[in-house]
Amino acid sequence: MKISKLIATFFVASAALMAVAQNGINTPYSRLGYGILSDNVTSAQRGMGGVGYAMNSGRQINVMNPASYAAIDTLTFLFDMGGSLRQTWSYEPESKASGKNLQGSLDYITMQFPLGRYMGGSAGLLPYAQTGYSFGDVVGDELGTTSRQGSGGINQLYLGVAGRPFKGFTVGANIAYLFGNTINDNYVTTAAEEQSLFERVLKVTDYKLDLGVQYSYKFKSRHRLTAGIVYSPGKSLHGKTYGVKYLVSSTESVKPDTLDYTKLTGKFSIPDTWGVGLNYEFDDRLQVEGDFTYQPWSKAKYKPLEGFESETQAFADRWKINLGVQFSPRPRGNYLQRIQYRAGAFYTHDYLMIQGNNVKEYGASIGFGLPTANSLMLRSVVNLSFEYRHRQASPQALIKEDCFMVTLGINFNEMWFFQSKIH
Repeated sequence: MKISKLIATFFVASAALMAVAQNGINTPYSRLGYGILSDNVTSAQRGMGGVGYAMNSGRQINVMNPASYAAIDTLTFLFDMGGSLRQTWSYEPESKASGKNLQGSLDYITMQFPLGRYMGGSAGLLPYAQTGYSFGDVVGDELGTTSRQGSGGINQLYLGVAGRPFKGFTVGANIAYLFGNTINDNYVTTAAEEQSLFERVLKVTDYKLDLGVQYSYKFKSRHRLTAGIVYSPGKSLHGKTYGVKYLVSSTESVKPDTLDYTKLTGKFSIPDTWGVGLNYEFDDRLQVEGDFTYQPWSKAKYKPLEGFESETQAFADRWKINLGVQFSPRPRGNYLQRIQYRAGAFYTHDYLMIQGNNVKEYGASIGFGLPTANSLMLRSVVNLSFEYRHRQASPQALIKEDCFMVTLGINFNEMWFFQSKIH
Protein backbone atom coordinates (compact mmCIF):
# COMPACT_ATOMS: atom_id res chain seq x y z
CA MET A 1 0.00 0.00 0.00
CA LYS A 2 1.45 3.37 -1.03
CA ILE A 3 1.90 5.99 1.69
CA SER A 4 -0.32 8.50 -0.13
CA LYS A 5 -3.10 5.92 -0.45
CA LEU A 6 -2.76 5.01 3.22
CA ILE A 7 -3.04 8.63 4.33
CA ALA A 8 -6.05 9.14 2.07
CA THR A 9 -7.67 6.01 3.50
CA PHE A 10 -7.09 7.31 7.02
CA PHE A 11 -8.85 10.62 6.38
CA VAL A 12 -11.73 9.07 4.43
CA ALA A 13 -12.26 6.48 7.17
CA SER A 14 -12.05 9.24 9.82
CA ALA A 15 -14.82 11.19 8.11
CA ALA A 16 -16.91 8.05 7.80
CA LEU A 17 -16.36 7.17 11.45
CA MET A 18 -17.45 10.62 12.63
CA ALA A 19 -20.53 10.34 10.42
CA VAL A 20 -21.78 6.90 11.42
CA ALA A 21 -20.13 5.80 14.69
CA GLN A 22 -22.58 7.83 16.76
CA ASN A 23 -25.43 5.65 15.44
CA GLY A 24 -23.83 2.38 16.54
CA ILE A 25 -26.01 1.68 19.58
CA ASN A 26 -29.67 1.74 20.55
CA THR A 27 -30.36 1.49 24.28
CA PRO A 28 -32.44 3.66 26.66
CA TYR A 29 -29.60 3.40 29.18
CA SER A 30 -27.52 5.70 26.96
CA ARG A 31 -29.91 8.57 27.84
CA LEU A 32 -28.10 8.97 31.16
CA GLY A 33 -24.84 10.80 31.80
CA TYR A 34 -22.43 10.88 28.88
CA GLY A 35 -23.91 7.71 27.38
CA ILE A 36 -22.41 4.22 27.04
CA LEU A 37 -18.64 4.30 27.56
CA SER A 38 -16.20 2.63 25.16
CA ASP A 39 -12.97 0.89 26.18
CA ASN A 40 -10.57 1.48 23.24
CA VAL A 41 -10.67 -2.15 22.08
CA THR A 42 -10.01 -3.38 18.55
CA SER A 43 -11.76 -6.29 16.83
CA ALA A 44 -8.97 -8.68 17.89
CA GLN A 45 -9.35 -7.68 21.54
CA ARG A 46 -13.14 -8.01 21.44
CA GLY A 47 -12.68 -11.66 20.55
CA MET A 48 -10.64 -12.01 23.76
CA GLY A 49 -13.22 -10.41 26.06
CA GLY A 50 -11.76 -6.90 25.77
CA VAL A 51 -8.35 -7.47 27.41
CA GLY A 52 -5.26 -5.41 26.55
CA TYR A 53 -3.51 -3.68 29.46
CA ALA A 54 -0.65 -6.23 29.44
CA MET A 55 -0.70 -7.11 25.75
CA ASN A 56 2.08 -6.05 23.37
CA SER A 57 2.83 -7.28 19.88
CA GLY A 58 4.54 -5.93 16.81
CA ARG A 59 1.62 -7.22 14.71
CA GLN A 60 -1.48 -5.82 16.46
CA ILE A 61 -2.29 -2.28 17.63
CA ASN A 62 -3.22 -1.96 21.31
CA VAL A 63 -4.56 1.49 22.23
CA MET A 64 -5.59 0.30 25.70
CA ASN A 65 -1.99 0.64 26.89
CA PRO A 66 0.18 3.14 24.95
CA ALA A 67 3.33 1.47 26.32
CA SER A 68 2.65 -1.36 23.84
CA TYR A 69 3.63 0.82 20.85
CA ALA A 70 7.33 0.26 21.59
CA ALA A 71 6.96 -3.42 20.59
CA ILE A 72 6.85 -2.51 16.88
CA ASP A 73 10.00 -3.16 14.84
CA THR A 74 11.74 -0.56 12.68
CA LEU A 75 10.44 -1.95 9.36
CA THR A 76 6.73 -2.38 10.09
CA PHE A 77 3.73 -0.11 9.59
CA LEU A 78 0.31 -1.16 10.97
CA PHE A 79 -3.12 0.11 9.96
CA ASP A 80 -6.26 -1.27 11.63
CA MET A 81 -9.92 -0.37 11.08
CA GLY A 82 -13.07 -2.15 12.20
CA GLY A 83 -16.84 -2.00 12.17
CA SER A 84 -19.64 -3.89 13.90
CA LEU A 85 -23.22 -5.05 13.38
CA ARG A 86 -25.46 -5.34 16.50
CA GLN A 87 -28.81 -7.02 16.98
CA THR A 88 -30.40 -5.95 20.29
CA TRP A 89 -33.45 -7.45 21.99
CA SER A 90 -35.05 -5.49 24.86
CA TYR A 91 -37.71 -6.45 27.40
CA GLU A 92 -39.42 -4.44 30.14
CA PRO A 93 -40.71 -6.78 32.89
CA GLU A 94 -43.26 -4.31 34.33
CA SER A 95 -45.16 -3.59 31.11
CA LYS A 96 -44.05 -6.82 29.38
CA ALA A 97 -43.17 -4.71 26.35
CA SER A 98 -40.42 -5.97 24.03
CA GLY A 99 -38.59 -4.83 20.95
CA LYS A 100 -35.59 -5.45 18.76
CA ASN A 101 -33.22 -3.26 16.80
CA LEU A 102 -30.42 -3.76 14.26
CA GLN A 103 -27.57 -1.23 14.20
CA GLY A 104 -24.29 -1.04 12.30
CA SER A 105 -21.32 1.30 12.53
CA LEU A 106 -17.68 1.90 11.68
CA ASP A 107 -16.09 1.70 15.15
CA TYR A 108 -12.46 2.78 14.95
CA ILE A 109 -9.42 3.46 12.79
CA THR A 110 -5.86 3.27 14.13
CA MET A 111 -2.30 3.20 12.82
CA GLN A 112 1.06 2.39 14.38
CA PHE A 113 4.57 3.16 13.14
CA PRO A 114 8.23 3.01 14.29
CA LEU A 115 9.99 6.12 15.59
CA GLY A 116 13.35 4.50 16.18
CA ARG A 117 14.93 1.25 17.25
CA TYR A 118 13.21 1.25 20.65
CA MET A 119 10.36 3.69 20.04
CA GLY A 120 6.94 3.53 18.39
CA GLY A 121 4.01 5.83 17.77
CA SER A 122 0.31 5.53 17.08
CA ALA A 123 -2.60 7.71 15.92
CA GLY A 124 -6.27 7.13 15.36
CA LEU A 125 -9.92 7.92 15.97
CA LEU A 126 -12.00 6.10 18.60
CA PRO A 127 -15.34 6.59 20.37
CA TYR A 128 -15.24 7.68 24.02
CA ALA A 129 -18.99 7.50 24.72
CA GLN A 130 -22.09 6.89 22.58
CA THR A 131 -25.77 7.87 22.80
CA GLY A 132 -28.60 6.29 20.81
CA TYR A 133 -32.20 5.44 21.77
CA SER A 134 -35.86 5.92 20.85
CA PHE A 135 -38.89 5.08 22.99
CA GLY A 136 -42.23 6.57 24.14
CA ASP A 137 -44.74 6.64 27.02
CA VAL A 138 -48.35 7.54 27.73
CA VAL A 139 -48.53 10.57 30.04
CA GLY A 140 -51.91 9.69 31.51
CA ASP A 141 -55.59 9.21 30.68
CA GLU A 142 -56.41 11.57 27.82
CA LEU A 143 -53.39 13.77 28.68
CA GLY A 144 -51.23 12.82 25.73
CA THR A 145 -47.98 11.01 25.01
CA THR A 146 -44.24 11.56 25.20
CA SER A 147 -41.47 10.14 23.05
CA ARG A 148 -37.74 10.32 23.68
CA GLN A 149 -34.93 10.16 21.18
CA GLY A 150 -31.19 10.49 21.59
CA SER A 151 -28.18 10.49 19.31
CA GLY A 152 -24.55 11.52 19.11
CA GLY A 153 -21.48 10.83 21.16
CA ILE A 154 -18.03 11.95 22.22
CA ASN A 155 -15.08 10.94 20.04
CA GLN A 156 -11.35 10.95 20.72
CA LEU A 157 -8.68 11.73 18.12
CA TYR A 158 -5.44 10.54 19.71
CA LEU A 159 -1.68 10.61 19.15
CA GLY A 160 0.59 8.35 21.18
CA VAL A 161 4.27 7.56 21.65
CA ALA A 162 6.17 4.87 23.56
CA GLY A 163 9.77 3.94 24.27
CA ARG A 164 11.84 1.19 25.86
CA PRO A 165 14.35 2.71 28.32
CA PHE A 166 15.74 -0.73 29.19
CA LYS A 167 15.12 -4.37 28.29
CA GLY A 168 11.66 -5.63 29.20
CA PHE A 169 10.30 -2.24 30.34
CA THR A 170 8.29 0.14 28.14
CA VAL A 171 6.49 3.39 28.91
CA GLY A 172 4.05 5.35 26.75
CA ALA A 173 1.42 8.09 26.63
CA ASN A 174 -1.61 9.07 24.55
CA ILE A 175 -2.97 12.58 24.28
CA ALA A 176 -6.47 12.71 22.83
CA TYR A 177 -8.69 15.52 21.63
CA LEU A 178 -12.23 14.93 22.90
CA PHE A 179 -14.96 16.33 20.69
CA GLY A 180 -18.58 15.73 19.78
CA ASN A 181 -22.06 16.30 21.12
CA THR A 182 -25.01 14.35 22.47
CA ILE A 183 -28.61 15.34 21.79
CA ASN A 184 -31.49 14.25 24.02
CA ASP A 185 -34.97 15.06 22.65
CA ASN A 186 -38.25 14.79 24.55
CA TYR A 187 -41.40 15.23 22.40
CA VAL A 188 -44.61 15.96 24.31
CA THR A 189 -47.92 15.63 22.42
CA THR A 190 -51.13 16.71 24.16
CA ALA A 191 -54.61 15.30 23.63
CA ALA A 192 -55.28 18.38 21.47
CA GLU A 193 -52.38 17.27 19.21
CA GLU A 194 -50.15 20.16 20.21
CA GLN A 195 -46.54 19.05 20.19
CA SER A 196 -43.55 20.55 21.98
CA LEU A 197 -39.92 19.52 21.81
CA PHE A 198 -37.62 19.81 24.83
CA GLU A 199 -34.05 19.36 23.61
CA ARG A 200 -30.85 19.13 25.61
CA VAL A 201 -27.50 19.45 23.84
CA LEU A 202 -24.13 18.65 25.41
CA LYS A 203 -21.02 19.71 23.44
CA VAL A 204 -17.51 18.71 24.53
CA THR A 205 -14.22 20.17 23.24
CA ASP A 206 -11.37 19.08 25.50
CA TYR A 207 -8.37 16.77 25.83
CA LYS A 208 -7.58 13.54 27.71
CA LEU A 209 -4.26 11.99 28.75
CA ASP A 210 -3.49 8.27 29.10
CA LEU A 211 -0.23 7.00 30.66
CA GLY A 212 0.93 3.39 30.53
CA VAL A 213 3.79 1.10 31.53
CA GLN A 214 4.53 -2.54 30.80
CA TYR A 215 7.18 -4.94 32.05
CA SER A 216 7.89 -8.31 30.38
CA TYR A 217 9.94 -11.15 31.85
CA LYS A 218 11.02 -14.15 29.76
CA PHE A 219 11.86 -17.46 31.42
CA LYS A 220 12.66 -21.00 30.27
CA SER A 221 13.23 -19.69 26.72
CA ARG A 222 9.61 -19.97 25.50
CA HIS A 223 7.60 -18.43 28.34
CA ARG A 224 6.86 -14.74 28.88
CA LEU A 225 4.96 -12.92 31.62
CA THR A 226 3.90 -9.28 31.14
CA ALA A 227 2.35 -6.87 33.64
CA GLY A 228 0.73 -3.61 32.54
CA ILE A 229 -0.65 -0.53 34.28
CA VAL A 230 -2.60 2.35 32.75
CA TYR A 231 -3.61 5.62 34.40
CA SER A 232 -5.76 8.40 32.98
CA PRO A 233 -6.17 11.46 35.26
CA GLY A 234 -9.67 12.79 35.81
CA LYS A 235 -10.45 16.34 34.82
CA SER A 236 -13.09 19.01 34.52
CA LEU A 237 -14.52 19.13 31.00
CA HIS A 238 -14.68 22.13 28.66
CA GLY A 239 -17.58 22.83 26.37
CA LYS A 240 -21.19 23.85 26.85
CA THR A 241 -24.68 22.49 27.43
CA TYR A 242 -28.08 24.02 26.94
CA GLY A 243 -31.77 23.17 26.85
CA VAL A 244 -34.25 24.53 24.32
CA LYS A 245 -38.05 24.31 24.02
CA TYR A 246 -39.63 24.30 20.55
CA LEU A 247 -43.33 24.49 19.65
CA VAL A 248 -43.27 21.90 16.89
CA SER A 249 -46.94 21.94 15.86
CA SER A 250 -47.47 25.69 16.14
CA THR A 251 -48.77 27.37 12.96
CA GLU A 252 -47.21 30.65 14.03
CA SER A 253 -43.53 31.56 13.90
CA VAL A 254 -42.51 31.19 17.55
CA LYS A 255 -38.94 31.77 18.71
CA PRO A 256 -37.45 28.79 20.58
CA ASP A 257 -37.28 29.24 24.35
CA THR A 258 -33.85 28.63 25.88
CA LEU A 259 -34.45 27.00 29.25
CA ASP A 260 -30.85 27.04 30.46
CA TYR A 261 -27.32 27.53 29.14
CA THR A 262 -24.10 26.81 30.97
CA LYS A 263 -20.43 26.11 30.32
CA LEU A 264 -19.12 22.71 31.40
CA THR A 265 -16.03 23.97 33.26
CA GLY A 266 -16.31 23.26 36.98
CA LYS A 267 -19.74 21.64 36.59
CA PHE A 268 -19.01 18.55 34.49
CA SER A 269 -16.07 16.18 34.86
CA ILE A 270 -14.71 12.69 34.21
CA PRO A 271 -12.91 10.66 36.91
CA ASP A 272 -9.50 8.99 37.13
CA THR A 273 -9.14 5.67 35.34
CA TRP A 274 -6.93 2.87 36.64
CA GLY A 275 -6.28 -0.30 34.66
CA VAL A 276 -4.07 -3.28 35.49
CA GLY A 277 -3.45 -6.48 33.58
CA LEU A 278 -1.35 -9.65 33.60
CA ASN A 279 -0.52 -11.59 30.44
CA TYR A 280 1.08 -15.01 30.05
CA GLU A 281 2.47 -16.05 26.63
CA PHE A 282 3.91 -19.39 25.52
CA ASP A 283 6.02 -19.82 22.40
CA ASP A 284 4.06 -17.27 20.29
CA ARG A 285 1.18 -19.78 20.32
CA LEU A 286 -0.76 -19.22 23.52
CA GLN A 287 -1.79 -16.01 25.31
CA VAL A 288 -3.87 -15.74 28.48
CA GLU A 289 -4.71 -12.37 30.06
CA GLY A 290 -6.78 -10.95 32.90
CA ASP A 291 -7.58 -7.22 33.32
CA PHE A 292 -9.22 -5.02 35.93
CA THR A 293 -10.49 -1.45 35.43
CA TYR A 294 -11.63 1.03 38.10
CA GLN A 295 -13.16 4.51 37.72
CA PRO A 296 -14.54 6.47 40.73
CA TRP A 297 -17.50 7.98 38.86
CA SER A 298 -19.29 8.70 42.15
CA LYS A 299 -16.92 11.68 42.49
CA ALA A 300 -17.61 13.06 38.99
CA LYS A 301 -19.69 16.21 38.45
CA TYR A 302 -22.76 16.39 36.21
CA LYS A 303 -24.99 19.43 36.71
CA PRO A 304 -28.72 19.31 35.80
CA LEU A 305 -30.23 22.01 33.60
CA GLU A 306 -32.77 24.30 35.24
CA GLY A 307 -36.26 23.87 33.83
CA PHE A 308 -35.18 20.70 32.01
CA GLU A 309 -34.17 18.13 34.64
CA SER A 310 -35.63 17.76 38.11
CA GLU A 311 -32.63 16.35 39.95
CA THR A 312 -28.91 15.72 39.72
CA GLN A 313 -27.91 12.43 38.12
CA ALA A 314 -26.10 10.13 40.52
CA PHE A 315 -23.21 8.02 39.25
CA ALA A 316 -21.72 4.85 40.72
CA ASP A 317 -18.07 3.78 40.73
CA ARG A 318 -17.40 1.77 37.57
CA TRP A 319 -15.32 -1.38 37.62
CA LYS A 320 -14.77 -4.11 35.08
CA ILE A 321 -13.16 -7.55 34.94
CA ASN A 322 -11.99 -9.02 31.61
CA LEU A 323 -10.55 -12.45 30.83
CA GLY A 324 -9.24 -13.61 27.46
CA VAL A 325 -7.27 -16.32 25.70
CA GLN A 326 -5.73 -16.68 22.23
CA PHE A 327 -4.30 -19.85 20.69
CA SER A 328 -2.56 -20.48 17.36
CA PRO A 329 -1.68 -24.19 16.85
CA ARG A 330 1.34 -23.61 14.58
CA PRO A 331 2.19 -20.02 13.54
CA ARG A 332 4.25 -21.38 10.60
CA GLY A 333 2.06 -24.38 9.74
CA ASN A 334 -0.77 -24.74 7.22
CA TYR A 335 -3.57 -22.17 6.98
CA LEU A 336 -5.86 -23.67 9.65
CA GLN A 337 -2.91 -24.01 12.02
CA ARG A 338 -1.95 -20.34 11.55
CA ILE A 339 -5.43 -19.04 12.46
CA GLN A 340 -5.58 -17.32 15.85
CA TYR A 341 -8.48 -18.76 17.88
CA ARG A 342 -9.80 -16.45 20.61
CA ALA A 343 -12.29 -16.51 23.48
CA GLY A 344 -13.09 -14.26 26.42
CA ALA A 345 -15.61 -12.96 28.94
CA PHE A 346 -16.24 -9.81 30.98
CA TYR A 347 -18.36 -8.34 33.78
CA THR A 348 -19.04 -4.61 34.24
CA HIS A 349 -20.49 -2.69 37.19
CA ASP A 350 -21.37 0.43 35.19
CA TYR A 351 -21.35 4.08 36.27
CA LEU A 352 -24.99 4.60 35.33
CA MET A 353 -27.69 4.63 38.01
CA ILE A 354 -31.49 4.82 37.59
CA GLN A 355 -33.61 5.62 40.66
CA GLY A 356 -31.10 3.93 42.95
CA ASN A 357 -30.57 0.94 40.64
CA ASN A 358 -27.10 0.10 39.33
CA VAL A 359 -26.64 -0.86 35.69
CA LYS A 360 -24.66 -4.06 35.19
CA GLU A 361 -23.43 -5.83 32.08
CA TYR A 362 -21.76 -9.16 31.33
CA GLY A 363 -20.84 -11.00 28.18
CA ALA A 364 -18.74 -13.59 26.38
CA SER A 365 -17.01 -13.68 23.01
CA ILE A 366 -15.16 -15.82 20.51
CA GLY A 367 -12.96 -14.62 17.67
CA PHE A 368 -10.66 -15.57 14.84
CA GLY A 369 -7.54 -13.98 13.38
CA LEU A 370 -7.56 -15.01 9.72
CA PRO A 371 -4.24 -14.53 7.85
CA THR A 372 -4.63 -13.03 4.39
CA ALA A 373 -3.84 -15.25 1.41
CA ASN A 374 -2.30 -12.44 -0.65
CA SER A 375 1.43 -13.06 -0.93
CA LEU A 376 2.10 -9.31 -0.68
CA MET A 377 0.39 -9.14 2.73
CA LEU A 378 1.37 -12.38 4.43
CA ARG A 379 1.45 -10.70 7.84
CA SER A 380 -1.89 -8.91 7.50
CA VAL A 381 -4.89 -10.35 9.35
CA VAL A 382 -8.68 -10.20 9.09
CA ASN A 383 -10.07 -10.22 12.65
CA LEU A 384 -13.59 -11.54 13.15
CA SER A 385 -15.33 -11.67 16.54
CA PHE A 386 -18.76 -12.74 17.81
CA GLU A 387 -19.97 -11.31 21.12
CA TYR A 388 -22.98 -11.74 23.39
CA ARG A 389 -23.86 -9.02 25.94
CA HIS A 390 -26.56 -8.76 28.61
CA ARG A 391 -27.39 -5.45 30.31
CA GLN A 392 -29.94 -4.62 33.01
CA ALA A 393 -30.41 -2.57 36.16
CA SER A 394 -30.23 -4.09 39.65
CA PRO A 395 -31.89 -4.80 42.05
CA GLN A 396 -34.93 -3.68 40.00
CA ALA A 397 -34.46 -4.98 36.47
CA LEU A 398 -36.25 -2.07 34.68
CA ILE A 399 -35.18 -2.94 31.11
CA LYS A 400 -33.37 -6.15 30.15
CA GLU A 401 -31.24 -6.09 27.03
CA ASP A 402 -29.56 -8.89 25.11
CA CYS A 403 -27.17 -8.00 22.31
CA PHE A 404 -25.41 -10.16 19.72
CA MET A 405 -22.58 -8.31 17.98
CA VAL A 406 -20.37 -9.22 15.02
CA THR A 407 -17.18 -7.19 14.60
CA LEU A 408 -14.98 -7.25 11.50
CA GLY A 409 -11.55 -5.65 11.54
CA ILE A 410 -8.76 -5.53 8.95
CA ASN A 411 -5.23 -5.23 10.26
CA PHE A 412 -2.77 -4.26 7.50
CA ASN A 413 0.79 -5.23 8.42
CA GLU A 414 3.19 -3.69 5.90
CA MET A 415 6.98 -3.86 5.59
CA TRP A 416 6.85 -0.10 4.97
CA PHE A 417 10.55 0.67 5.36
CA PHE A 418 11.90 -2.52 3.82
CA GLN A 419 13.97 -2.09 0.66
CA SER A 420 14.59 -5.20 -1.41
CA LYS A 421 18.01 -5.76 -2.97
CA ILE A 422 18.42 -5.95 -6.73
CA HIS A 423 20.85 -8.63 -7.91
